[in-house]
Amino acid sequence: MRAADTADVVIVGAGAAGLAAAVFCARAALQTRIICVDSARIVGAKILVSGGSRCNVTNRVVTERDFWGSDRRIIRDVLRAFPAPRAIAFFEELGVALREEEDGKVFPVSNRARTVLDALIRAVSTSGAELHTSSRISGIQRRDEDDFVLTTTDGRTYRTSFVVLATGGRSLPKTGSDGTGYAFARAFGHGYVETTPALVPLVLDDSRHTRLAGVAHPADVTVRSDGAAPVRLTGSMLWTHFGVSGPVVLNASRHWLRSRLEGRDVTVAMSVVPGETFASLEQWFTAEQRNRARALVRTVIATRVPAAVADLWAERAGIDASTTLSHLTRDDRRRLIHALLETPLDVRDSRGYNYAEVTAGGIPLAEIDPATMESRVRRGLYLIGEMLDVDGRIGGFNFQWAWSSAWVAASAIGRRLRG
Repeated sequence: MRAADTADVVIVGAGAAGLAAAVFCARAALQTRIICVDSARIVGAKILVSGGSRCNVTNRVVTERDFWGSDRRIIRDVLRAFPAPRAIAFFEELGVALREEEDGKVFPVSNRARTVLDALIRAVSTSGAELHTSSRISGIQRRDEDDFVLTTTDGRTYRTSFVVLATGGRSLPKTGSDGTGYAFARAFGHGYVETTPALVPLVLDDSRHTRLAGVAHPADVTVRSDGAAPVRLTGSMLWTHFGVSGPVVLNASRHWLRSRLEGRDVTVAMSVVPGETFASLEQWFTAEQRNRARALVRTVIATRVPAAVADLWAERAGIDASTTLSHLTRDDRRRLIHALLETPLDVRDSRGYNYAEVTAGGIPLAEIDPATMESRVRRGLYLIGEMLDVDGRIGGFNFQWAWSSAWVAASAIGRRLRG
């Protein structure tokens, strides 16, 4: 058996949170040995595929209201310790030029996720931390109050005083996220909130999506679940060959999946005219009938939604889209308005972890000290990133959680090492 490799801190997982934690730890405690261990030969696969391979590193404004899962007050405290402006400054310090795009999303100017990953890996090296790849941790044991022993599948052993679990969740398992960290945490006595995919496209039973595949438009989506307040979301949606996707659907997916996991009856409805009410649409239609009596129903609706959607929604309301407004009866008009404002989406399932951007559920935040990210169950054990019961909406929020939680943990560890 090989001799144990001794370090001050061992970070398990070299994704976004793990790499950032290695940099922050090394900077917080100079002349210490920081090792970041990952099972992959080439790390950061999830970073490379994020944001359409552009890596949406954060958002201009990030608050606890952008997240779901555990207590938002805890999320707030972690985010405030290392807010979005500090994350932006950190990456610009690493040489990653950034720019703000629609909805406050922040991307590298290069439009390449590789720019972000390479900068993080360089920062690990220049900080003095070590990155050990192709080394899968198979077990973590606490031998005494000041000593952890980590073993790998190839017979290697690490001995350390501090362990940081940054193994991610279950989303995109091809990138190495297989939920291993949950088992490590639970072995130390941590609780566990059953996980589901989040930020994932939804599969529909209704065949309408096949006619609209490739069409995108703004929409309001409402998720109604027994015993819970309705969740109303607004954004762009995309019709696909299997169902629906796009930001508003991805954000809604976790609510549908969590409700189903909890055994609740859950429905999803959409409005293709976001922000409108029955009264506002009826006023608009009445004015159009008065001013454009000879215009076709199809033509008028197509001023508000894509033409393909206009045709299908008229059809589903039982109205001939080639009818002129002058021939549209009051009942027809009202039936069409109701269809535009609220149409059920017959969700059958999601596309699963293989297509999910993040994981909902995980280790409860109540079991973590938000001032340090240290486990309340086992001293010296820290948990960060996606493996915690925190999931943000689309737009750079989950990366910001990775940076913030990594910084809080590293700063706390640094203080203990220096002290």
